Amino acid sequence: ILAALYAGWLYLDRDTPSCGGRRSHWVRSWRVWTYFRDYFPITLMKTADLDPRYNYLFGFHPHGVLVAGGFGNFCTEASGFSRMFPGLTPYLLMLPFWFRVPFFREYIMGGGLVSSEKASASYLLSRPGGGQAAVIAVGGAPESLDARPGALTLQLLQRKGFVKLALKHGAWLVPVFSFGENELFDQMENPAGSALRRMQDRLQRMMGVALPLFHARGVFQYSFGLLPYRKPIHTCCTCPIAVAQNPCPSKDDIDALHTLYMEALTQLFEDNKKNYGIPEDKHLTFI
Repeated sequence: ILAALYAGWLYLDRDTPSCGGRRSHWVRSWRVWTYFRDYFPITLMKTADLDPRYNYLFGFHPHGVLVAGGFGNFCTEASGFSRMFPGLTPYLLMLPFWFRVPFFREYIMGGGLVSSEKASASYLLSRPGGGQAAVIAVGGAPESLDARPGALTLQLLQRKGFVKLALKHGAWLVPVFSFGENELFDQMENPAGSALRRMQDRLQRMMGVALPLFHARGVFQYSFGLLPYRKPIHTCCTCPIAVAQNPCPSKDDIDALHTLYMEALTQLFEDNKKNYGIPEDKHLTFI
């Protein structure tokens, strides 16, 4: 009977993940999140204030294996997002697959996660009065397959849908780079063209979810396990890129704003990399 009742609830509640979710300040403020923050630790940095009269689209890079910095900073209050950006409500976009998992969906919506479907992002960015911040891990699931220590390759060159969305709704763009995100796990070698990579790509096309074969440390030893390494994560938000609303942007409009976004992201990385142990001769690569 309980299973039938919950199945009915899932049907009636099916659109909630695409309509702002069901965030809970209580869930976002759980004491456990301070331990989660301090484990790495996770730090949120900003270079400019954000006017809450506007809606924003945060582009989060890199995806990493588990988007730990994105979750810790935007789905909990442990790093002080609400104090740092008063008047803004953050929503981290996540693959629709996870909102079909019973009970788990209620938990992640409580933290402010919503579906990454286009309709979901449009719902947030079109809200009148401003104050909404949609956070998208732009590289998506495919980028997680290349997440390993030292990796600085971002899947961005052909990813322009978020730019078009920002133009259509007049949402200001905020490039975000999370230093240390790729340092949390090692991965089995899966170069492009290898049998493992072909299988991972095929599974991702079928299921919509990437399956990186990652490993790091254990509870009582440091040589092997599924716990992430204790490496600091510094998530830096740069100055926003003002975007004028254009309901029907042309290809040239999209390309121009996309180029501006990549330049701002590159500048954010170059300005901060020396503070977080990245050598001067290392640079971002866009594919």
